[in-house]
Amino acid sequence: MNDMRPIERMTNTEANKITAQDVNVFYGDTHAIKDVNVDIEDKTVTAFIGPSGCGKSTFLRCLNRMNDTIDVARVSGKILLDDEDIYDKAVDPVQLRAKVGMVFQKPNPFPKSIYDNVAYGPKIHGLARNKAELDEIVERALRRGAIWDEVKDRLDAPGTGLSGGQQQRLCIARAVATEPEVLLMDEPCSALDPIATAQVEELIDELRQNYSVVIVTHSMQQAARVSQKTAFFHLGSLVEFGETGTIFTNPSDPRTESYITGRIG
Repeated sequence: MNDMRPIERMTNTEANKITAQDVNVFYGDTHAIKDVNVDIEDKTVTAFIGPSGCGKSTFLRCLNRMNDTIDVARVSGKILLDDEDIYDKAVDPVQLRAKVGMVFQKPNPFPKSIYDNVAYGPKIHGLARNKAELDEIVERALRRGAIWDEVKDRLDAPGTGLSGGQQQRLCIARAVATEPEVLLMDEPCSALDPIATAQVEELIDELRQNYSVVIVTHSMQQAARVSQKTAFFHLGSLVEFGETGTIFTNPSDPRTESYITGRIG
């Protein structure tokens, strides 16, 4: 894997965790993502915003090869994780998804105990040599998911019995249990009430100390609150990408301004 040629247009490689180059996605004859180029920094929250159907979730799913599970999907271009092309034939998607965790729109705990929900990934990937190590991993992940204090006395209870906000934080704990480097979140708060949303947003802010976090959100207020970088997608294209404050207050593309002011969307 080390014989890869130097990559053009690679700037500030130290800080870039993911680099996408000329990424296109087709679903059969539909051209869903068009020539996307973007650098996603490490230990930063990057928000993808845009109208429904603009391609933001499709592009997010490229970052851990979730589109591989869709028969008619075809991805072209390059996506580099730490300078390694994740679509290289030598890359195992299962191992990739341990490095690039994902949290979905609707909380989806497994029909297992709280403990087993979190222990599942570390067991599959052989991260613990014994029960004591597994216990440690589970506790650390639940603490990172900001839910340990609420569940520590009932780890044997089913994860599906938690409230919606707790379930989503359990799913975040499950995602971080494999020690990923990147955390993808596809509208993680859209099914939650305002209090649970605030808890998850606070958690996202803490998680960026250890991970590169990429969040798809339909809420511009949420993007403004949690992210440092924002990408605006429209009709399958990445229209504009930059510092969140700049995108929201001084966008350079009229389409971005139209979306932020509510004229399109």
